[in-house]
Amino acid sequence: MNKNDLIAEVASKTGQTKVAAGEAVEAVFDAITAALAKGDDVKIAGFGNFVVATRAASEGRNPRTGETIAIPEQKAPKFRAGKALKDSVNA
Repeated sequence: MNKNDLIAEVASKTGQTKVAAGEAVEAVFDAITAALAKGDDVKIAGFGNFVVATRAASEGRNPRTGETIAIPEQKAPKFRAGKALKDSVNA
């Protein structure tokens, strides 16, 4: 399922137009993105949690030259599925 499929599904389940459903889906994505950008977690009961995890700094190698390079610490979004979602997938 891609974003357009999701919008069509939301529109059919709610009786909204695809335009209105698209705006609603975009609003949800924007709210989640904004919360994660501030460093907040997003917890949706029965679905899962979106969290910001920090990857430690490390060293890597340039494959072309073999030179060692420093990879800085980075923040990355992660999703942890809730029990209800896991159970529905494994049913």
